[in-house]
Amino acid sequence: MKLKFFTLLTFLITTVFSYAQDMQEGFTYLETGKYAKAETFFQNILKEHPNNKTARLCYGRAIGLNGKPEQANTLFTNLLADYPTDFEVKLNYGESLLWNKNFPKAKTYFKTLIDEDPKSFPALLSYANTLSNLKEYEDALLYVNKALDVLPGNPNALTSKKYMYLGYAYQKQQAQQYDEAEALLKQNLTLFDNDKDTLLNLANLYLIANRLDDAKATYDILAKNPENKIIALNGLALVSHLNGKEKDALQLSQQAYNSLEASTDATLTQQTTERYAQALIWNKKYKTADTLIAKLIESKPNKNWVLALRATLNIYKSDFKKSVKDYDQILVNDSTSFDGNLGNANALKALGKYEAAYTSAENTLKFYDNQKDATNFIKNLNTTFTPFYEGKTSYTFDNGDNEAFAVNNNLEFPFSTKFKILGSYNYRSTTNAVTNNEATSHDFSAGISYQLLPNLTFKGTAGLTSAKATTNDYTQLLTDLSFNIKPFKLQDLTVGYKRELQSFNAELLDREIVQNNFYANYSLNTNFNLGWFTQYFYTSQSDSNARNLLFTSLYYNILPKPSLKAGLNYQYITFKNQVPSIYFSPETFNAVEVFANLIKDENIAKPKEWYYELTAATGLQYIEDDEQQSTYRIQAKLGYKFSERCMANLFGTRSNIASATAAGFTFNEIGLRFKWLLFEKPVFRD
Repeated sequence: MKLKFFTLLTFLITTVFSYAQDMQEGFTYLETGKYAKAETFFQNILKEHPNNKTARLCYGRAIGLNGKPEQANTLFTNLLADYPTDFEVKLNYGESLLWNKNFPKAKTYFKTLIDEDPKSFPALLSYANTLSNLKEYEDALLYVNKALDVLPGNPNALTSKKYMYLGYAYQKQQAQQYDEAEALLKQNLTLFDNDKDTLLNLANLYLIANRLDDAKATYDILAKNPENKIIALNGLALVSHLNGKEKDALQLSQQAYNSLEASTDATLTQQTTERYAQALIWNKKYKTADTLIAKLIESKPNKNWVLALRATLNIYKSDFKKSVKDYDQILVNDSTSFDGNLGNANALKALGKYEAAYTSAENTLKFYDNQKDATNFIKNLNTTFTPFYEGKTSYTFDNGDNEAFAVNNNLEFPFSTKFKILGSYNYRSTTNAVTNNEATSHDFSAGISYQLLPNLTFKGTAGLTSAKATTNDYTQLLTDLSFNIKPFKLQDLTVGYKRELQSFNAELLDREIVQNNFYANYSLNTNFNLGWFTQYFYTSQSDSNARNLLFTSLYYNILPKPSLKAGLNYQYITFKNQVPSIYFSPETFNAVEVFANLIKDENIAKPKEWYYELTAATGLQYIEDDEQQSTYRIQAKLGYKFSERCMANLFGTRSNIASATAAGFTFNEIGLRFKWLLFEKPVFRD
């Protein structure tokens, strides 16, 4: 009897051991991530042993990790019904909730498992990961630390902890709490020394916070590891671009691009090629960029990143319609694309399709909550359509003893992206101590601006001027009607009619000379930094005189930030009648000058920053048959942007060009300008 029992026991042990040995192959598949093979393996086991708990568990894990989370959850639900007190089954059921992204239920469930066994490493780690997926990072870090107390140094828990820090820092970054995000990332670096992911996130944080020196230093640390050299060069190229050092950006990007031969990383190859194409565009090497992008289009005709590169190139070339076409295709491929949505917003804005631009930017924020570029785009667009008041006061004098004091007040009040009302009140007082002439004028006008088409805007104002001079008091009609047209890319044309008074000095105001001006302004930009501006006026005056004025300027853009350009100006004036005792009215006047202009525009300046402009010019003028005369002109502006809504600047001009005044005198002007946005955003936007 004892022999029979011993024989039976030996048989059972041998069978169990043999069975375990048979399943070792499946265990290996699970441990090495070969889930499809594991699924097939345990499926075959279950055909012979359908009730084996271990095989059922392993099969559930295999199908769950092989992209069938719902089936896995069903299997573990059934398994839990069969083994309601088995803790391992409970753990696997909880994990199936994670696979199905049912995080709220998983949170509650794993908490019960921790209450049941506070020292269970799998329960603590799964609970921490659940909290992390729910973006409850502070509690997630608390519980992952508890898991590490149970199993110190566990690589899975350490990996989870790293990504919890990264997620927590990103959450702070999105809330624009940059100092807190930086502290979290630096803390992560104390745990994971020079970790690539953490350094990249830290560098990106510095880029967003415009801490470019810190971003550069972080990429330099990353570059010390030869494996990270290319990705670091890509980052350094971007830093150089944001610093306005485009040549450095291209050199760094070229170095990274040339190093790709040794790389087999497809993602890194894409990122580096993308940055190289961008650097070519930043440097206006459009032919080289076009050739590179065309090759990419041939091999990857519908890849979003390639389409985005072509769209970016066309934006820089001002082919905005082509850009919109590519961005639209990107959104067909992926409606959540950041490049597609925000890129489209920029292109549509350039085309004058402002409502559509708003929509595209807001779509970006639907998918990328509080994203800084999108919020800044909307903020800048809002500024364009926010009602504002602009006031300017000035004092002018010349060597003909004319003095004037003027106050100009302007108001713009947009009611939509297409329609706005305009209003102005101007006061001018002018005197001449030699002739004892003095005069004052009050100008009132109101009007509208309406965008008829994306490339066509009408602007019209009408009003009255009331003048009181030494011998004459009167009221006259004022008007200014114009159409602004963008006929082709890089071109701008304004044609109009303006009725005004000769008001430079008291004597001219006293004479009540009305000017009817028919004018055209045309500007042409190019993709190779050359620009051309031309202005023509034909003026019919109430004193039976007539004037033709032509001004043209050819210039070259030397630097983009701050803007520096230099060029050549030419001016030609002719009057039908010469009345030099009353105002400057030569039969022919020619002037040529060379100039340089340096400007940091107020629209580019950030709050609490200075903005400025300086123009210097010198040349020659020819008045009828007189000998040539040398000329000079200096104009300067210095301002401060107190906030997004408030700015002010001083300005001044000195010029001896005869056409600068109605009387042909050396002219000086100094003044103060103030601009205030009346509201935080447009009145027509929620």
